[in-house]
Amino acid sequence: MPLDRLPAAPPTPLGLGLAALGRPAYITLGRGADLPAERTVGTMETRAHEVLDAAYAHGVRYFDVARSYGRAEEFLADWLRARPEIHDAVLGSKWGYRYTAGWRIDAEVQEVKEHSRAMFDRQLAETRGFLGDRLDLYQVHSVTPDSPVLTDRALQEGLAALAAEGVTVGVTTSGAEQPAAIRAALEVTVAGVPLFSTVQATYNLLEPSAGPALAEAHAAGRTVIVKEALANGRLVHEAAGSPLGRLAARTGTAPDALALAAVLREPWTGIVLSGAATPAQLDGNVSALTVSLTAEDTGDADDLEELSTMAEPAPAYWRHRAGLPWA
Repeated sequence: MPLDRLPAAPPTPLGLGLAALGRPAYITLGRGADLPAERTVGTMETRAHEVLDAAYAHGVRYFDVARSYGRAEEFLADWLRARPEIHDAVLGSKWGYRYTAGWRIDAEVQEVKEHSRAMFDRQLAETRGFLGDRLDLYQVHSVTPDSPVLTDRALQEGLAALAAEGVTVGVTTSGAEQPAAIRAALEVTVAGVPLFSTVQATYNLLEPSAGPALAEAHAAGRTVIVKEALANGRLVHEAAGSPLGRLAARTGTAPDALALAAVLREPWTGIVLSGAATPAQLDGNVSALTVSLTAEDTGDADDLEELSTMAEPAPAYWRHRAGLPWA
């Protein structure tokens, strides 16, 4: 397995992403009720540590941050420093976006994207300043088919040099052309060796278009990490009246657990990220591990087929996502 610090059979296939906890603003629905009204650096770090503690207690061992997630790398580093007994945590971060909001919820621009060799060198130094040699995975943040990392040889050689030091190198993808970006990333080699060992992509009941490409990545030996499995909270806050909401009501299972279970059942899934902002949300997400979507358990052979009708055209999904407010 490319993330070779993860045990062959990790305690749980769930990971924890800190996108919603490392900064005061993000695009997850319901965020206003999830977080303290006063989102100082101190209160957000306290909450991040509470959720990290809950995740670790549940067996979560993969933790996902990014340079653009405000102070997420710093919060994670502080959490580990205060718990020297933790040696089995696996840390992944990302470069390619610069956080620009200055800890303001109402900042006009929250982050700026740049996939250049200079940005990689600068942000790798910053990440190492917080995580040091605990960094296990470094991913290119939000690759699209036109991203320079797919063609820039100097940048690719810099990433290959990092991989040669023992840090796994991967990509994350976003946008309606995720399948093309994933397939292009699988073809990138340096000195005849595939450059990217992991692929992290958005995949959920509303946006499953990357599924076939992720299956190809898995078949090619890459570890697949799924992000936004709850569609930035849409699958929870818009569940009423949907096939997901009806199944939740009939089975007495929370929508978040059902939506995560639908992703976890995919045979190519390696890790599914929880984006929990509270310990209670983390508890609910973990309950997905006990959910079965077989006809025997749900009472209806058509449940999975009905859930599949929730899928939106990829361009429409990503337009909707782009319109979500930072809150």
